[in-house]
Amino acid sequence: MSANSPDPTRRLDVVLVKAGRTKIRYDAELLADDGTRVAVRAPWAGEGVRDFGFVRFEAGDVFTEYYWRDRWYAVKEVRDAGGALKGWYCDVTRPAVLSGGELVVEDLDLDLWVSADGTDVRRLDEDEFADSGLAETDPRAAAAAVAALDELEALARGTGIEALLA
Repeated sequence: MSANSPDPTRRLDVVLVKAGRTKIRYDAELLADDGTRVAVRAPWAGEGVRDFGFVRFEAGDVFTEYYWRDRWYAVKEVRDAGGALKGWYCDVTRPAVLSGGELVVEDLDLDLWVSADGTDVRRLDEDEFADSGLAETDPRAAAAAVAALDELEALARGTGIEALLA
């Protein structure tokens, strides 16, 4: 490749694992990797429309996703097909692992939604987390997960999720 040739876009497979099984795998464009945080961009990878009542994920939506190797969460900025910000969907996860062309993240059930204007901050799936049994099988991980959700909520209600992504 000559010095004047642009680098080809690097692609990754994002692999979300839940309870030891692959929940979803999708192709994403690697935007940045500073050794601690990995940022990728991908279109909505779900089948059809996912309507939560407070937000809809649908074809044309674009997710800019931030994963950390040293934090217990991932933050996904969600924009519609026209580029308008819908908000941030935050997953509580074990720290991400990038190996070869795969970014593997284990979902720990807890989630947080933050609307674009920051007025709607919702803790999600706490019942699923309780039912998962993680508190009994891995108390350290369960405590880290709850602390991560608390941290994300405090950020959302304080300086805003954007401060985390700057």
